[in-house]
Amino acid sequence: MAKTATDLPKPTLEKDTPARPLPGDRTLAEETERMIRVDHAGEFGAVRIYAGQRAVLGDNHPKAGLIKHMHEQEEAHLATFNKMIAERGVRPTIMAPFWHVAGFALGATTALMGEKAAMACTQAVEEVIDDHYQHQRDKLAGQDPELEEVIEKFQAEEVEHKKIAEEHGAEEAPGYPVLSAAIKAGCKAAIWISKRV
Repeated sequence: MAKTATDLPKPTLEKDTPARPLPGDRTLAEETERMIRVDHAGEFGAVRIYAGQRAVLGDNHPKAGLIKHMHEQEEAHLATFNKMIAERGVRPTIMAPFWHVAGFALGATTALMGEKAAMACTQAVEEVIDDHYQHQRDKLAGQDPELEEVIEKFQAEEVEHKKIAEEHGAEEAPGYPVLSAAIKAGCKAAIWISKRV
């Protein structure tokens, strides 16, 4: 009598045996190095975006205080990742000179389009960063408590920035759907590049 699938012995896996890494899999150290590199680049870019917006809108604009608040938080984020890069010996992205110019240009351009376009820029950037940070937290899952704590704190502040932008007319910006989609695509491309180079 032929054996059915239910009669065949089932393969046993020991619960505590880790899965073997596949070719191309990165170690935790390699993963966290990439995370720190890209997060450092992202916070650097954010500082430059707000610098561009503040350069155009100035200190007397009605939204100057809000933008200054967000800019200062991004500077604190960057300072943390500067310290982490030094302490952990992580190589920063070689794209930093490009992000220096591109970030400022994005901030200045959206500010020239008006305060609502500047807020739409913040909303789009922070939406991508919120998703990015959440993905990192899911991947770390308790394996690097120091980095995870930093990411969790900064993610909450990025979400705060997104809400500020929404409350101050981000979605009323001229050409909002196209502007938002273009900025999000640019952010995702910058993340992809900064992880790798």
